Amino acid sequence: MASFAYQAFVSVVEAGSFYQAAQLLRVTPSAISHSINQLERHLGFSVLVRNRAGVRLTENGQAVLPMIQTILNNEQLLAQKAATIAGVSQGIVRIGAFSSVCINWLPPILQQFKKHYPQIKVKVTQDAFNNITSDVRSGKIDLGFTCDPKNEAIIKVPLIKDMFYCITPIDFIPQNGHSITQADINDKNFILQHSDYSGDTKAVLDHYDVTVQSLQFSIDDQSIIAMVEAGLGIGILPKLALIKTTGEVHAYPFDKEFYRDIYLIINSLETKAPANAKMVSTIKQFIEATYPEKICK
Repeated sequence: MASFAYQAFVSVVEAGSFYQAAQLLRVTPSAISHSINQLERHLGFSVLVRNRAGVRLTENGQAVLPMIQTILNNEQLLAQKAATIAGVSQGIVRIGAFSSVCINWLPPILQQFKKHYPQIKVKVTQDAFNNITSDVRSGKIDLGFTCDPKNEAIIKVPLIKDMFYCITPIDFIPQNGHSITQADINDKNFILQHSDYSGDTKAVLDHYDVTVQSLQFSIDDQSIIAMVEAGLGIGILPKLALIKTTGEVHAYPFDKEFYRDIYLIINSLETKAPANAKMVSTIKQFIEATYPEKICK
C-alpha cells in the first residue's frame, strides 16, 4: 500500500521531530531517518531541513506535502470501503475542535459513537478556528468544529446559533437591571482571547464602539472568568463556553442579541469514508437531540 516513507514524512511534519514521529509510528528514530532519506532520493530533492531546533519543511517539501497527505487519505478511504464491503466497521476518524466543543460536546458524542462502532478509532485535536479550517481543507483532519468558515473547498454543515453574553463581576448590575446597554459599557475594559478579536466577538465590540485600547487579552475561557471575577474588566463569552466554567460572575444578555454560528466542516474527499459518514451522523443526532430549537438554518 502507500509507502511507509509517506507516513514517516507526514508524521515528522506533524510531530516536529524525528523522535516524536518515531514514537507515533512505534519505530526507531533511525527508521524514520532512513525513510525520509529514501523519500528524498526518490523525489530528487530535500523535503526537510534538519537542525538543532528540530525540523522544518523546505519549499519543495511544502509543495508536495498536500499531495502526499492525499495519497495517505485515499489509502485510508480504500481500507474503510473494503472493510465495509466485507461487513466490518473499522477505520479512523480525525476530528479538530475548539475548547468548548471538546469539553461539552465531544464526550457524549464519542461515548455514543464508541458504543455503536467500537472498532473505529477516533483522534481528537484541539485548536483555533482558523487552524481547524486549514487542516480540514488540507486533509490533515477529516472533520472539524469551527465558526464562520471562509474556505470554499470544504463541506460546511451549520449546527447551532450560540448566543453571546456579557460576563461581569458578581456585584455589577446593568442600569436597566437585566441587559447590557451602551451606558454599561462606556469606560469598561474588556477581556477576551486574541483569536476572538477577529471573529464573531468583534461584531459585538464594534457595535458598542469598544476600541483596542479598552482590550486585555487572556489565554482561555476559564481565564477570562477568573480575571472578571477579580474585577479586572468584563468579558464576552458564548453560552457554550459558560456551561462548565466556574466563578463568581454574572452572565447578562446584551440589549441586542449577538450569536456565533457553529459549523461542522468536512473534507470533501473524506466525506466518502464510511467511518467519517458514521461520525457525521452521530454528531447530527446529538445536535438535533440537544438543541431542537437552535439549529442553524
